[in-house]
Amino acid sequence: MSNAAKAVVELDELRILIVVDNETDTLSSVDEGVPQIPELANIFPRVPSLFEFEGHECKPVFEHLCCAGHGFSALVTGKRGAEEHTLLLDVGPFPDLWLDNARKLAIDLSKIEAMFLSHWHGDHSGGFPEVTAAITAARREAGLSEPLLVDLHPDRPDRRGVQLPTGTIFLLPEEPTFEAIEAAGGRIEKNDQPHTLCNGFFFGSGEIERETAYEKGLVGHHSFRGTQGVPDPLIMDERFLAARVRGRGTTVLSACSHAGVVNVCLGAQREFDRAQIDVVVGGFHLAGKAMEARIPETLHDLKTRIQPRLVAPGHCTGWRAKAALADAFAPGHYAPSVVGSVYLLKAG
Repeated sequence: MSNAAKAVVELDELRILIVVDNETDTLSSVDEGVPQIPELANIFPRVPSLFEFEGHECKPVFEHLCCAGHGFSALVTGKRGAEEHTLLLDVGPFPDLWLDNARKLAIDLSKIEAMFLSHWHGDHSGGFPEVTAAITAARREAGLSEPLLVDLHPDRPDRRGVQLPTGTIFLLPEEPTFEAIEAAGGRIEKNDQPHTLCNGFFFGSGEIERETAYEKGLVGHHSFRGTQGVPDPLIMDERFLAARVRGRGTTVLSACSHAGVVNVCLGAQREFDRAQIDVVVGGFHLAGKAMEARIPETLHDLKTRIQPRLVAPGHCTGWRAKAALADAFAPGHYAPSVVGSVYLLKAG
C-alpha cells in the first residue's frame, strides 16, 4: 500500500457521469439494485414541458440526448460531509463532442477542479487544449482564482498507432502538447507515481504492474516521435483512477485497460489492502481478433479473483466481450457504460 493510497479518504457519495463513450442507449432497463441512472432519467427532470395532453406533460427529449463517439470521458464527483470535489477523467477525441455533450448534460464547467489523463491516446486526449480552455474560462467567470489542475503522465509520444494484419499502421491523431495545454490555462502536473487528487478524494495510479500471463498489452501498437516509431504494446504510461466509498469499497475507472482489466483491478486491490472492488467502469479493451482470445481468461479471473460488485464495460470493450460479461454478471452485477448515464454510489 503506497503512502498515497493511505491518504485517500472514504467518501459519502461518488457520482460518475459518462460524458463520452462509444455507445448511446437510453432505452434498456436497469436491473433492480444496480446504481445506474440512464441518460433519459438523468435528463428528463430538467427538460421543460412543451404542452399538456389530457393532463399529461409532453417533453421534447430527443434533441437533448448526447452523441456517442469513439472515445471515453467521465466526470467524477465525490462528497464527504459538506466537502465536494469534481474531476474530469479524459475528454474523448473531439472537443466539440465533449463540449456539446457537457451542454446537454448541464455540466457546470466551473466546478471542475482537475483533469486527469489516463494515457496518451487521441481518443482520450484529443480535446484537452480546447476543453481546458473552456473550463478555465468558466472558472474565471465564476470568480475562481485557483487554476485548473491538469494531471498528465510525463512520457508523451507525438502520436500512436496500431499495425493491422495487412501491415498498414492505423495512426491515431497527434497528441496535444504540454505547451498547448498550458497556453489554454491548465496548470500541468506530471505524475508517474501513485498520488492523490482533490484533497485526497481521488487516487491516481502509477505504473500498473503486469501480473497475469495473458494480458500482454495491445497487439500491434506502436509509439511515434516524429516519424520514428517503436513497437509499444504495453503502453506503460497508462494509469487508472480510483475512489473509495464508505461501506462499498474501491471503485476503479480504467479508461482503456491496456494493462488488462484484471491487472488494473489487482493493482487497485494491492493499493487498498485487498478491499472489495465495487464498480469497474471504462474500457476493457477486449475487441479485435487478437484481443478477443483473452475473453475467457479475463472472465474467469474477474469472477473468481476480483469479484467486483458491478462491471460497467464501455468504450473499447467490444460487443463480444460485453455479451460474455453480461452472461457472467447479469442480472444485478452488470451495467454497461453508455454516454449520458450516471453511476451513483452512496455509503452503506
